[in-house]
Amino acid sequence: MVRESKSPHSSPTFCVRKPNGKWRMVHAFNKLNAATIPASTPIPRKDVLQNNMAGCTIFSALDIVDGYYQLLMRESDIPLTAADAAVRTDVLRRLFVHSRASEGKTAVEAHLGHLRELLLCMRENRLYANINKCIFGAEEIPFLGCFLGKDGVRADPEKVCAIAQWPVPVSQKDLRKWLGLANYLHKYSANYAEMARPLTNLLKKDAVWSWTSEAQQAFEAIKSSLQSAPILALPDEERPFSVVCDESDFAIGCALLQVDAEGRERVVSFQSR
Repeated sequence: MVRESKSPHSSPTFCVRKPNGKWRMVHAFNKLNAATIPASTPIPRKDVLQNNMAGCTIFSALDIVDGYYQLLMRESDIPLTAADAAVRTDVLRRLFVHSRASEGKTAVEAHLGHLRELLLCMRENRLYANINKCIFGAEEIPFLGCFLGKDGVRADPEKVCAIAQWPVPVSQKDLRKWLGLANYLHKYSANYAEMARPLTNLLKKDAVWSWTSEAQQAFEAIKSSLQSAPILALPDEERPFSVVCDESDFAIGCALLQVDAEGRERVVSFQSR
């Protein structure tokens, strides 16, 4: 609920554009957050949430309308916030439903049951979803910066496209921005650290900026690697894992592998340093 306030407290407000072109109001609660005792309940890690979906074949995602305006707040805290809740996390704004066949039910029957339970809970707590952003009964859904489906996890094509179309960096600042985006997808690329070494060397303290042919080759190699990134398997705790390692004088890389139900060896994750 948003209402008129005569509170002596005030926080800066600005707007950012949403992916759909509309505007989102943002309140800068930096000072309030600094004086707030953090909640002791940790937010679930992204990889843990993903791993919980192993073996699922049907997925749904529900987006809560103005999710943080629907959260109850103590009456005494309202004057401190002026207009909004002080903490925002995408994990709490979006609800994910994933189902696998169980107890004699098909995956579709199990999924419908899960959706019914969720919608009843939302009705009881007066939570409302944005139908334009909801996905029901899909084989794949967008999930916290990637796409997750029955075949596994794949990189967000928009992020890969942004990396591939990035122009040649002309300064350390440009390179740091690009590597920040590419590093986010490192688990999809084998021997990423080795490929990136000529670029990370340019970011070292007192390094002289010189874009050499070696740096250009590394730049293009990372782009190519991410454009051909595999769909990573979700780990099945009931099946054995294997690890393959590779090393050089400058880096070490490894891949976590697992054989799936069809006998195919799948990559769960690449790691390197």
